[in-house]
Amino acid sequence: MIKEKTTIQKTLMTARLFEGFWDRWVAHGVILSEVIYMKNTLISLKDWEATFEELALKHEEAANSYKQEGLSDKAEDSYRLSSLYYNLIQWIFPYCNQEKIKWYQKSLDMVKKADHLMDIPCEYDSITVDGVECPGRIRIPENSKGCIVMVNPIDSTKEELYSYEKQFNESGYITVIFDGPGQGETFTFNGLRATRARWEIFINLVIEYAAKKFKGYSINLFGTSYGAAWTIYGSGNSNVNKTAVVSPPVEGEAFIPNFLEDKMDHFIEGESKEVLPVYPDLDNSSILVFHGKQDVLVRSEDMNRFFNSLPEPKNLIEYSDEGNGCNFKLTEIRDLSMKWYGGEK
Repeated sequence: MIKEKTTIQKTLMTARLFEGFWDRWVAHGVILSEVIYMKNTLISLKDWEATFEELALKHEEAANSYKQEGLSDKAEDSYRLSSLYYNLIQWIFPYCNQEKIKWYQKSLDMVKKADHLMDIPCEYDSITVDGVECPGRIRIPENSKGCIVMVNPIDSTKEELYSYEKQFNESGYITVIFDGPGQGETFTFNGLRATRARWEIFINLVIEYAAKKFKGYSINLFGTSYGAAWTIYGSGNSNVNKTAVVSPPVEGEAFIPNFLEDKMDHFIEGESKEVLPVYPDLDNSSILVFHGKQDVLVRSEDMNRFFNSLPEPKNLIEYSDEGNGCNFKLTEIRDLSMKWYGGEK
């Protein structure tokens, strides 16, 4: 309990003092002006909960009004935004407890309301790892041109990456995303923590699931940060067509924020806390890599060394002004990734 409180306090301090903390959340849909206005008031856990609950309720009320007016698109967007703010509340709790469960359930409730308003329906399914269900969501646009399996960052949820899902769907791609061990519903509701062995099983099962469900379609992979490392691992699977990754962690010196290290202690199982993959034979892989040169977690020299070790065909796109996750180039990155899947270099 003491360590959990310390982790939360470190997170609160980082959120107040480092503007870059918010890049990820803004890139995924949180409104920058709302965050900047209130970030200095986030002194305690109660402040965090009260502030983001107020914003979540505000956007839920807006969504309800839009829905009554028949403005389904605006209602959906507002429900998604409400969900993101509830997701922010649950995210600060590093360990599963009743508060984390409560806030995450509220986030999921908003997601379901938004899903019911979508033109492209959402299917819900699960795969099983070590006897535990790993829930996922699947969307299938008409006249689909292929399938993209997304692998989210280690400390995120599948719902957080809706902007990725939406862009891929609107471009004609099926999307498949599941919460892996240590993530989202798999961790918060079902209690399954992350280990390297579980992630090996998980990645292969998700790829096999997509290949079986969508026979005749190309199966492509997209991953970010720790999810990118496991996406590269999965690229060696014979069912995979092509792979795109953003900011994969590689061997070398790196700075990991202290609050994130502490958080990882809670959802990673085992003393070593090592969940990065040992890569299999990647000779049949086709990998597009995106890297921000301002990334303090992955140095450019380490990234270039890693990229040079990958087999052809491959491509590296670097952004001089981006950090880890390349948060402000994600729309372009997803577009370039789809071109890569389709055969463009």
